[in-house]
Amino acid sequence: MVRKIKNAAVIGSGVMGGGIAALLASAGIKTLLLDIVPFDLKDEEKDNPLARNKIVKAGLKAVMKSKPSLIMDKKDADLITIGNLEDDFDKLGECDWIVEVVVENLKIKQELLQKLEKIRKETAIVSTNTSGIPLEKMSEGLGTEFRQHFLGTHFFNPVRYMKLFEIIPGRETKPEILEFMADFAGKRLGKGIVWAKDTPNFVGNRIGVQGIVKAMQVMVEDGLTIPETDALFGRAMGRPKTAMFKTCDLVGLDIMAHVSQNTYELVPEDEQRDSFVIPEFVNNMIGKGLLGKKAKSGFYKTEKPGKKLIRKVIDTETLEYSEFPKPDFPCLAAAKKAKGLPNKIKAVVYGDDKGAQFAWKVLANGLIYAANRIPEISDTIIEIDNAMKWGYNFETGPFETWDAIGVKESVEKMEKDGLEVPGNIKKMLSAGNTSFYKTENGSILFYDFASESYKPLPVSENLISLNILRSTGKVAKSCGSASLLDLGDGVFCCEFHTKMNAINKEIVEFMEEAVEYAEDNGAGVVIGNQAGGMPGAFSAGGDLFYMGTLAQTGKFKEINEFLKMAQDGIQKARYSSVPIVAAPYGMTLGGGCEVCLGAADRIVAHAELYMGLVEVGVGLLPAGGGCLNLWKKFISSVPGPVTDYDLSKFFIPVFMNIAMAKVSTSAAEARSMGFLGPRDRIVFNRDHLIGEAKKEVLRMADEGYAPPVKRKIKVLGQAAQGMINGEIFNMMSGKYISEYDAFLAKRIAHVISGGDVRENSEVDEEVILNLERQAFTDFWKQEKTHARVEHLLKTGKPLRN
Repeated sequence: MVRKIKNAAVIGSGVMGGGIAALLASAGIKTLLLDIVPFDLKDEEKDNPLARNKIVKAGLKAVMKSKPSLIMDKKDADLITIGNLEDDFDKLGECDWIVEVVVENLKIKQELLQKLEKIRKETAIVSTNTSGIPLEKMSEGLGTEFRQHFLGTHFFNPVRYMKLFEIIPGRETKPEILEFMADFAGKRLGKGIVWAKDTPNFVGNRIGVQGIVKAMQVMVEDGLTIPETDALFGRAMGRPKTAMFKTCDLVGLDIMAHVSQNTYELVPEDEQRDSFVIPEFVNNMIGKGLLGKKAKSGFYKTEKPGKKLIRKVIDTETLEYSEFPKPDFPCLAAAKKAKGLPNKIKAVVYGDDKGAQFAWKVLANGLIYAANRIPEISDTIIEIDNAMKWGYNFETGPFETWDAIGVKESVEKMEKDGLEVPGNIKKMLSAGNTSFYKTENGSILFYDFASESYKPLPVSENLISLNILRSTGKVAKSCGSASLLDLGDGVFCCEFHTKMNAINKEIVEFMEEAVEYAEDNGAGVVIGNQAGGMPGAFSAGGDLFYMGTLAQTGKFKEINEFLKMAQDGIQKARYSSVPIVAAPYGMTLGGGCEVCLGAADRIVAHAELYMGLVEVGVGLLPAGGGCLNLWKKFISSVPGPVTDYDLSKFFIPVFMNIAMAKVSTSAAEARSMGFLGPRDRIVFNRDHLIGEAKKEVLRMADEGYAPPVKRKIKVLGQAAQGMINGEIFNMMSGKYISEYDAFLAKRIAHVISGGDVRENSEVDEEVILNLERQAFTDFWKQEKTHARVEHLLKTGKPLRN
């Protein structure tokens, strides 16, 4: 039997349940979302379906209103059917996967599973999203067949954005069920799989919450402040900028405390059980309702008495809020100067100031705790490292961090400080093994405590690691800003590696060389990279500083020449003799978007795609072919035999995308906006993106690729300007745009429409490219454009002037 999930069900429509339903619908799966009938219905409401579905309807409404959105495209909600557990329970019998997300109460879960056993179809998989109740207890008294199809599937919140997906096998779960769910979650839902054991709070929260609560305890003991703790355990340590306390504010102090208390009660044998006891001041905060972002007050709060936002932090003694200075420790200053994450972490934990001593104490404790959890919560270091990277957004997991600071060196310091180093670590070092990970012959190996040897790191067959290719000499060409890597089978990857993968002159020149190299030596090109971060940046745009410097010195001729070179390079790629596939993800803005639209035959995009031509935000317009190629993307969808159609219906959405700097909030929305076409693909797992793009190149090559023929394109001409002027007037009247926005928008309309030509004229592509360059150069002569650019470079925020 070929197992498929065509219909799924989620029981429980709270934040987590609603998020799971939204993700399933976004992945194209019909989903039944159920919740209880309200207890407080009036007699006249008891037979009213709307009243009986009040709770589940509110849950779905919260999903649709969520910001950032839990659903990738509002239209995906059509795949979600709502109901309640009394009137619609039998519908669960049609589902291939049922996941329960009801209240964390053992009796309620047991009763639900007993009911499900009676109506589920024979092949249906049933899973629980619990984090604190043992699966063994939940499934007591259930039949063998049910238990063989029962497992834990623990999502992290927010479900759409968090990669971690913990799979917890039951004692009798069939191996083929586990294998199927791992494959389904990895490919279809884009999750990173961590195999956990049926232990309290599994892997991510067991390690993560212990680290947070221990840091709180040590902070109180050592007399540090909340902002100081966050500064030490933020970016300098490879942690998210929300660090510890801001993360707790986002999650909710009550939830953090619940997980901590729950773990404490369930781990009586844990040698660091007391590290799950939250400090008294946190309990007092919870008692006062200071629960974090949802209560608008937590460890931090933001006030706006005037025009300026004021950020305040709570005093752990008085529970009063006050403004706070930027934390300043010598170790943080040293970390800022250090190059590369390992050196930054070393600068923090091996310093000798108060902050460094605190950071070392907390980190050392966390590393020891993680080592002692194997094999209790997982069999290998991989699961713990991945759980922290995918569930807590750490750049490196505990064991990768240990490698970064030096295992031997750090263990010597631990022993000097009187800390008890785990036996498995001592044994590893005594055998001459001084790192948890190493690379040999192009493969990453990890140290396995059970066999006391290194084993190959398990990787998906769909995964291509550019870092491994680079380390094994697969670089065909390179420069300071980009590389051309050999992916095998004649396919090369053109990879950017500037800050935020911004496109500069060196990249523009290199791309042309890369295409020529592939034409002479291969089958095709993937344009992609694997920069870190969430959502990460395929390319955040062009090099504004470079262009601004030219403009300030009046070198407009040089600006025009640079644009011509960029346009020519993209055009050469578009009409090259080999297929080119772009693999964008995350921020794909400005010039990054132009590369995808202009250079690539097809796009294979990650589901989390924030794509747009945003140049108007800095007083410019797309001039690397963006205006031309977005227009082409729209009108190329018209079948050849259709000759009589209204170009204005195509013009308006293209114009609005560019003039309003619209950015998609997902790949699905990018398709709705016209940035992706019907032949472009969406991939949910970012780890698979380069591999899938390579497959697309090979597919096109195998089909006998022939480059597209350059033809004249139909434009709206002067008719567009009159039509848009009225729209611009209305937007100005409604104060949606400024006078300068209107000035820019009129010129943008002139460019997209092909200039001063008659309606439905056909023009060469170079006509629009020339208009792009002329407008871009003219915009740089405007003081307000310079003000917008300077403001963005200084603050990171757009200026409306």
